[in-house]
Amino acid sequence: MSITAERKQALIKDNAVKKNDTGSPEVQVAILSERIANLTEHFKTHVKDNHSRRGLLKLVSHRRSLLDFLKKKDEARYKALIEKLNIRR
Repeated sequence: MSITAERKQALIKDNAVKKNDTGSPEVQVAILSERIANLTEHFKTHVKDNHSRRGLLKLVSHRRSLLDFLKKKDEARYKALIEKLNIRR
């Protein structure tokens, strides 16, 4: 269910705003989106896993907060990010 270190580094590299960037909202949202996608696949086979479902809802809420922050700060970056990651709004 978790992402591998190699996949995480690839996400950081693809979404970094500048060199050695790991904390920008773009990188954080990309990592959260990957974890959300993994959990969504997990629920296709484990329908009654309510403990993990709670974690999924927390991840979605955190991603939503980061996206709201980014939209308030710079709407062009926000639109580019949701387009790049195919996040529906």
